[in-house]
Amino acid sequence: MNDAKYIGLDVHQATISAAVLDSTGTLVMEAILETKTETILQFLHGLGGSLHVTFEEGTWAAWLHDLLKPHVTRVLVCDTRKTGLGKNQNRNDREDARGLARRLYRNELEPVYHGEHGLRTLRELARTHLAITRDLTRVMTRIKAIYRSWGIPCTGQQVYALRHRAEWLGKLAEEGVHRRAEFYYQQFDALAGLRQQARHELLAESRKHSAVKLLRQSPAIGPIRAALLVAILQTPHRFRTKRQLWAYIGLALRTYTSGEYRFVGGQLKRSKKTLAIRGLNRNYNHDLKNIFKGAATWAASNRGPFQSVYEACLARGMKPHLARVTLARKIAAITLLIWKKGVCFDAEHLKAQAA
Repeated sequence: MNDAKYIGLDVHQATISAAVLDSTGTLVMEAILETKTETILQFLHGLGGSLHVTFEEGTWAAWLHDLLKPHVTRVLVCDTRKTGLGKNQNRNDREDARGLARRLYRNELEPVYHGEHGLRTLRELARTHLAITRDLTRVMTRIKAIYRSWGIPCTGQQVYALRHRAEWLGKLAEEGVHRRAEFYYQQFDALAGLRQQARHELLAESRKHSAVKLLRQSPAIGPIRAALLVAILQTPHRFRTKRQLWAYIGLALRTYTSGEYRFVGGQLKRSKKTLAIRGLNRNYNHDLKNIFKGAATWAASNRGPFQSVYEACLARGMKPHLARVTLARKIAAITLLIWKKGVCFDAEHLKAQAA
């Protein structure tokens, strides 16, 4: 389109560096904007034509995406790890904005999914639950670290229980260490209460979404995991195949090969070398990986169709941690199948969705 403009935005807390290319890829305008709604919209309305805008995923991405979408032709939030900005040169805000605009014009950017506005409340509650859970886990680790540093064994969960607390604190004879443990216990109690409240509100909100009920049919997906999956993934149609989902959650295999072709009798032939496995992919959503690994760990130790898969892997000589990865891949594939097609869970899916 002759009136198309490609806009790269390098967004910061106070300012936004903007670079604008025309339909031929020529830089026609640069500007420094205040990071405010009125300033941004005024800038866009002054450009006119068909506007295509990009900026990197970050703290302000969700707000800026929702702000710009009604006012421009296209908004693309790009993956900061795949933009390739500044690898071979010095970086600054102006060059970053120009680089984003050029890559948008050449269609070289990897988009980050932003959509499903009806899930905003569920997403925020899921983030709250995950953040509080991480904080609580850190405090629990600190409490056990105190006892271990003084040679006091503290396996299990009894060390956190309120009814046994006086007994455990009595083992710390040094006054300063004793007081430190008391502070950590107070922090633990506060976070435990907040986590319970966040869990309650997350479950209440999740009941409004039919996809949560659908996912809970899987034996390995409980109410919290189902709510978190819907909040984070939003829609199964982001993934064309199960392998794309595996890559997103960090369960895809990284392969390596070299010298794929050779000449035999003057003819080019493909080598029969097997692919070398280099572990799992490193660019992934950490929360989702924890969800599916947790589901696999639970399923491996509880009777049901998934435990049979786990035991079959062990019987073939597979190591337990690799068997759990295989199980997690199967659970993810079946979750995608149930959600996409809206079907009920069937143990036969374990045969069809081979990992």
